[in-house]
Amino acid sequence: MIIKIVNISNNKLPAYSTKLSAGVDLRANVLKKIIIKPLERTMVPTGLFIELPDGYEAQIRPRSGLAIKKGITVLNTPGTIDADYRGEIMIILINLSNENVEINNGERICQMVINRHEKVSFEEVKVLNITKRGKGGFGHTGSK
Repeated sequence: MIIKIVNISNNKLPAYSTKLSAGVDLRANVLKKIIIKPLERTMVPTGLFIELPDGYEAQIRPRSGLAIKKGITVLNTPGTIDADYRGEIMIILINLSNENVEINNGERICQMVINRHEKVSFEEVKVLNITKRGKGGFGHTGSK
């Protein structure tokens, strides 16, 4: 699949790091470094604009290395970019560490995964089919 992309940054286009990678890394497009204080959140521009085909979305997900090494993650994860959005891809980062974290231009800050999705219709009913699980949720099966 080909995705049309406009890149106003000085960074290279997103690319898969390995043959079997599911996501491409997106990079910060900032004129000067950003300092994110502990528990602070900020929006980081990427300089990228994409045109997805109908029936597809782009999901924005954290990078595991950034999370474990610096305590930085992406809020509203996964973030969804809809096929009709044409604005700049902006990444909401939060610092969950106890120290200030520096984000520099060109730094890989998240990953983007392209997914197919279906449109659904809802049929209102009075009762749902019964299952063994029923209303059980949030750890109802135990920890082992």
